[in-house]
Amino acid sequence: MRLWIMVAGPYTSGTTDAAKRAANLRALNHAALALFRKGHIPVIGVNLALPIIEAAGVEAFHEILMPLSLSLSERCDACLRIGGPSRGADEEVERFLANGRPVYYRVEDIPPPRLNG
Repeated sequence: MRLWIMVAGPYTSGTTDAAKRAANLRALNHAALALFRKGHIPVIGVNLALPIIEAAGVEAFHEILMPLSLSLSERCDACLRIGGPSRGADEEVERFLANGRPVYYRVEDIPPPRLNG
């Protein structure tokens, strides 16, 4: 069975620099690709939220990003925490741990999908 795995890591992390945010998003997406290639279903809260924020306007960033990301974390089987400091990613990790769901810090530590039957 494939796991739905949330990739949690820094996106804004206190920066207003667009290039830094783009680099952070690339790191999240590269981790998601590694999970996909391992046979799992990766999800990233930022990728869910950004199109909605674009439609609503940048002033809705804080209204939308973390509420969507935290809600998404409730639907996933596990979490992969990457990168440096991030209050939002740490909140996501806390949700997984509080609900007894695994948090991984390296793709290599995530078990392969179980085969059905």
